[in-house]
Amino acid sequence: MAPQRDRRPGFSRRAQYGVFLSYVAAATLALVAVALLLLSSFRPAAFPALRGVVREGTAPVSLGLRNVRDFIASGPAAVAEHFRVTHENRALRARIEHEAALVQRARLLVQENARLRRLLQVQELATKPVATARLVSSSASSTRRFAVLATGSSQGVRSGQPVRGPEGLLGRVVETGPNTARVVLLTDPDSVIPVRRTRDGLPAIASGRGDGLVDVRSANVANAPFMAGDIFVTSGIGGIYPPGIPVARVLQNARDTAAARVFAQPDRADFALVLETFLPPLPPPAAPGTAESTPAQADGAQ
Repeated sequence: MAPQRDRRPGFSRRAQYGVFLSYVAAATLALVAVALLLLSSFRPAAFPALRGVVREGTAPVSLGLRNVRDFIASGPAAVAEHFRVTHENRALRARIEHEAALVQRARLLVQENARLRRLLQVQELATKPVATARLVSSSASSTRRFAVLATGSSQGVRSGQPVRGPEGLLGRVVETGPNTARVVLLTDPDSVIPVRRTRDGLPAIASGRGDGLVDVRSANVANAPFMAGDIFVTSGIGGIYPPGIPVARVLQNARDTAAARVFAQPDRADFALVLETFLPPLPPPAAPGTAESTPAQADGAQ
């Protein structure tokens, strides 16, 4: 038979003090419980005041313990956030360095472009606005796309002048009255505009489809690839439209011909700007016999 375990503390001072303190704590808690019970039974009005005092005394301790608990609970999230911010900081620094190199290259290209222009003595032709007018109406359901401007020949508007809105090119004037002008829009089937792609300068032709879109096809490359989002602007070829006016953006990847949506929507534009043609029209040819003197007239003059 196994001997019974001796539960007495023996001669260990620490064990003896531990047992003594546990008895003291138990007796104290029992006395406090009895005192609270008697107080709540014989003095009910004083018990809430005592409870309030205890609550006020333990509130800072409870708040401190809660803060410690929240701090420990938020530790993993704070560590993860630190590593995430560090990674993003490194990525942003690398991006800044890369873009700084691009900016430096762009500045060098601008300086080189200015130097070459000075060597070639290239002069930019300034396009003067003729009139600013309100768009009175525009066709939306017909296959032919026209708009009417509240300005005409009395304000200097002439047939063939380009018209642009705040977002981009609208079309060109085809008929004028004293105070109105008819504009053929980009989306009209008879509209053909020389354009170029902004990212690489690819020359192309934008022709209207009659359904609110335009078809863009390459002017000199067969089966040229078009990417969704490619932006085309006027090239200045033909002498009517000034270069650099936004025209359309390609909707989806395609080859040879791509559908594009025009930037300027006449149904959303309130005003339009009529511009001078990019290149002035050539003077009419001189009548025979008036430009140069005949040999007989030259002999007579002598």
